[in-house]
Amino acid sequence: MGLVRWFVGVLFLSTLLLCSADVHHYEFFVRESKFKKMCNISTLLVVNNSYPGPEIRVHRGDTVFVNVHNRGKYGFTIHWHGVKQPRNPWFDGPEFITQCPIRPRTNFTYKIILSEEIGTLWWHAHSDWTRSSVHGAIVILPAENETYPFPTPDGEQTIILESWYNGNLKKIIDKALASGTPPPQPDAYAINGHLGDTYGCPTDTIFRMEVDYKKTYLLRIINAAMNEQQFFTIMNHTLTVVALDASYVRRFKSDYILISPGQTMDVLVSANRNAGQYYMATRPSSDSAVAPVDFITTGIFQYTNFVGGSNASLITLPAMNNTDAMLNFISRIRNTNVTQNPPINVPADTDINRRVFITLAVNDLPCKNSKCVVSDGFAASLNNVSFVYPHIDVLQAYYRNIRGVFAENFPFLPPEFYDFTGNLTGVVSAVEVGTRAICVNYGDAVEIVLQSTQMGAGGSHPIHLHGYSFYWVGAGLGNFNGETDPSTYNLVDPPLMNTIDVPGTGWVAIRFFANNPGVWYMHCHFERHTSWGMSTVLIVRNGSTIETSIRPRPSTMPRCHRT
Repeated sequence: MGLVRWFVGVLFLSTLLLCSADVHHYEFFVRESKFKKMCNISTLLVVNNSYPGPEIRVHRGDTVFVNVHNRGKYGFTIHWHGVKQPRNPWFDGPEFITQCPIRPRTNFTYKIILSEEIGTLWWHAHSDWTRSSVHGAIVILPAENETYPFPTPDGEQTIILESWYNGNLKKIIDKALASGTPPPQPDAYAINGHLGDTYGCPTDTIFRMEVDYKKTYLLRIINAAMNEQQFFTIMNHTLTVVALDASYVRRFKSDYILISPGQTMDVLVSANRNAGQYYMATRPSSDSAVAPVDFITTGIFQYTNFVGGSNASLITLPAMNNTDAMLNFISRIRNTNVTQNPPINVPADTDINRRVFITLAVNDLPCKNSKCVVSDGFAASLNNVSFVYPHIDVLQAYYRNIRGVFAENFPFLPPEFYDFTGNLTGVVSAVEVGTRAICVNYGDAVEIVLQSTQMGAGGSHPIHLHGYSFYWVGAGLGNFNGETDPSTYNLVDPPLMNTIDVPGTGWVAIRFFANNPGVWYMHCHFERHTSWGMSTVLIVRNGSTIETSIRPRPSTMPRCHRT
């Protein structure tokens, strides 16, 4: 049965590819630029002198070439978040996972192969914390002769939610990581690079979206924040969620949305209120004992030809620690069986032949750097393994069979079981460091259960898997019970996602068929946790044919320092 569903999916993709697909070319010049916000001047690494960066606009099934010129002072890479890149991990982008950095005064051209993705994705740097300013939207319009599964909107607007730091963020983060201290909180949040009117600096700008009365608009919302889930609303207007992570969902209405770092969400809004100016607003959401700064950032939803002040003096958003608002929103997300989505192809219980149970934790390890100011620095782990980046990329080592770079022995179970979400008094959970990969065979039906723990400050974790969209089949509070919890799984209409939020006192279960061979990064999209090691690598071995194997290594890949 699983093979039949896989064939139907291949047929859907083949049908898309028979449509007229275009090839697009973009030039990205990446250099440092100065920006004045909060009455301070900060130096940012940006693309084409723009914050946020340029939008890539294509149709489903197109191919994109992006020539990235490094005019900065240090190396970096760029990742095309949510693009599956069929058999093409070479251009996925994470540093030291699928490539080495693009060195200063060099360039590298990425080939981005779009397949079944539809709606909104995004691109961002994937080196250290560089993505804070090196990011932009990927808008994927319906293919030729394809329609939206809802009335065509009258207009659209991309909205990128961001974290803003005063000063040179790379220097700030390098110092924090070297000293063993936590990275600083952001100084503000931004909407499309604008800080709004809540931070007290008279020269700060506010983002304005101009709309016409009785028109309907498609908002393409991206959470590019570094470590913060975000609530978002438009005052006195109803939001209709239509897509998540470049896949359509069953439409539902809400006064607000909740979006995790890495996620994208498509939302319809109708300008059907009295003409005026209405605040749009964003604030963080957190269930961690160490919460982010609770700033509210504003924009303006402005009706055409209206002159006057805001129609809403008060901004109503859920409180930052309102976990009921968080859980109520995400519980409403369901897949939808529309022709514009690939056929729902959830691995059945009888299909599953690879099960992985992963605990997520924040830990400490001895700080041995000469710049340490503490004896124990921060670490983060999956199944008590804190990931270490190798000196060459894992993909190259795997493809060329270079030994000593990584190990194929990531534990499929945690080394010990305890009350993960309960009282941890007396629990001492040892952490090891290493570059250890999860290895599966092509065609395997995989289930991964992600379990939060109260190690460190606890809290949610947005986990992103490169190269795949997966089905979110289950979730719950407390500790996962392998005997009873699978009976609660949604195997009928689970949403298809690439980034899933694991609640701070609970678990989630995801399933997918391993039908994209390659080396694919899996990590927390809270940048501080990735910096501390909350990541691993999924290696999907080649199948038995050329069509089920990794494409040949391009000759243009950036050289690693030690090769």
